[in-house]
Amino acid sequence: MKPRNRVIAAAAALLVPAVAAGGAVWVLRTQGSPEQTARDFLTAWERQDHSAMRALTVGPPADFDRWYQRFRTDLKLTGARFEVAGASGGTDGSGGPGGAAVRFRAHLKGAVDWSYDGSLTLVEHERAWRVRWSPAAVHPRLGPGLRIKAVTVEAQRAPVLAADGTRIDTASAPGSVQQLVEALTETYHDRLTGSASARVDLVKSRTKVATLAIAEARPGRELKTTIDLRVHRAAADALTATGKPASLVAVRPSTGEILAAANKPGGFNRALLGHYPPGSTFKVVTASALVAGGMTAEERTACPAEQNIGGFPFHNAGFKDYGTPSLREAFAHSCNTTFGRLSVDRLGGERLAEVAAGFGFGAPVQPGVPAVRAEFPAPKDDTDLASASIGQGRVLTSPLNMAAVAAAVADGSWRPPRLVDPGLLPPAEPRELEPEVVRALRTLMPAVVVEGTASAVSFPPDTAGKTGTAEYGSGAEPPSHAWFIGYRDDLAFSVIVEGGGSGSAVAAPIAARFLTALADS
Repeated sequence: MKPRNRVIAAAAALLVPAVAAGGAVWVLRTQGSPEQTARDFLTAWERQDHSAMRALTVGPPADFDRWYQRFRTDLKLTGARFEVAGASGGTDGSGGPGGAAVRFRAHLKGAVDWSYDGSLTLVEHERAWRVRWSPAAVHPRLGPGLRIKAVTVEAQRAPVLAADGTRIDTASAPGSVQQLVEALTETYHDRLTGSASARVDLVKSRTKVATLAIAEARPGRELKTTIDLRVHRAAADALTATGKPASLVAVRPSTGEILAAANKPGGFNRALLGHYPPGSTFKVVTASALVAGGMTAEERTACPAEQNIGGFPFHNAGFKDYGTPSLREAFAHSCNTTFGRLSVDRLGGERLAEVAAGFGFGAPVQPGVPAVRAEFPAPKDDTDLASASIGQGRVLTSPLNMAAVAAAVADGSWRPPRLVDPGLLPPAEPRELEPEVVRALRTLMPAVVVEGTASAVSFPPDTAGKTGTAEYGSGAEPPSHAWFIGYRDDLAFSVIVEGGGSGSAVAAPIAARFLTALADS
């Protein structure tokens, strides 16, 4: 009998007395607690599980889901979190039997990050605690005909400026400048736009009843670029004479600042994104490697009209034979056979690749807007190496990259080109060239203008440069891009004319017009 008594006692523990007419009766105890039901309801609200919320509600209205969907949409919410803050009333939060009030705190994330205190009224229903719903269960200020909305006022975008403070994010800015501005506004969108102001309003129809929360705007910050409008206009004007797609980039050697990046026509920013074989402008890099290896500017070397290297015939422009010129003369006359042979005999692919890396080849180009990197793939054999040494084969670069190469000779250090303040860019250090290399190149590059391939062009005094005629495509006489890179004082530049032909006949005159315009202004 003892086991049976224990069962009866356990069952009796589930019963509570209630007073009724005619004596005492026994009913089952209400399961759970108001706080637990409130937590379940709020957890379902967090995950937008309206079905679970309805199941915890006494007689939910037909538009129950719509209240919560509209609340989320009107506030432009991206997330919500709720927590029980406390309960009141014991068995009755409002003084009546079988009820309780559970306070909660809402943390909302959206157009305005906002928190508010609310409450849920819970009642005993069919031996369980359930939410007795009204619009106040969503927010204490809600009621029939009322809505809570987020109102956003967009921040005014800060300006993009040239180096002198002139605003360049306008329709009156030069076309190539507008190309840069478009890229800058995409890259620095958050900086320029800041954050909008927003508020949470209680509204009835279209009338604001009250403002419940507000988020102040954070104004955008202006973006000053390194663009020099005087230099840029001179660059753009210099390109007008050519009828082919062309680009001119100018940088300041002492800082790496991009002063101009002109393109003709617009639509494609070939100055920063164009990828071309550099042709003989790459001989600046090859000559650097030769001088660093001990060769002097006056050392004599062979420059035959044609030279077989690795089973492939290399030849000079017009099949000219220059005999045994000095390295300076071979550079000035752009002897392909000289540089192809010397790259194999004195350098090797690994050494030339190492020197090319010192001029930025292979490294990311991060001036503040998208730009392509210069590529120097490891040569596969002697023929590939000889081709690479004269800027052909698989070597690719952009006008910006080659302007930086010329700037390195002018300054004595290769500096990453930049369009914005260095603090907005990844850390980057200049790469100092060997003093012997700098001295030699400052002899070689002026010789191109004075006595070499560009000597027929009228340049301002103290101009140094290198022509390039870069073949592309196929055929016995493939088409070629015309190049000229150079420097004058603290200004370095690069010119390319797509399919323009000879660098000396097409690109060099553009560079001369550019420099002359600046000298005269």
